[in-house]
Amino acid sequence: YQRRVHGKAPTEGGKGRKKGKKSRKQSWSTYIFKVLKQVHSDARVSSKAMSILNSFVKDNFERIATEAGNLAKIAKGRTLGSREVMTAVKLVLPGAHPSS
Repeated sequence: YQRRVHGKAPTEGGKGRKKGKKSRKQSWSTYIFKVLKQVHSDARVSSKAMSILNSFVKDNFERIATEAGNLAKIAKGRTLGSREVMTAVKLVLPGAHPSS
């Protein structure tokens, strides 16, 4: 006799429990890999290096988004526009933009 849970057959564990939804972790590795292939098509990246690059991109994205949000708040705006993002990039990453 096998116990059914919500009309589904029991899982391999034998208890018939429903598995919880697996949380998805956002990763930039797909995009990092695509850019790498555009720049150096024959280059490869180790999983440790990809993890470091992923952390780097996540950190910079978070810093830029926070700064852009602060700029929008200062300007009493409710919309995060390209102007706020460009200014945030200039503030967060000094020297990373051409003089304009």
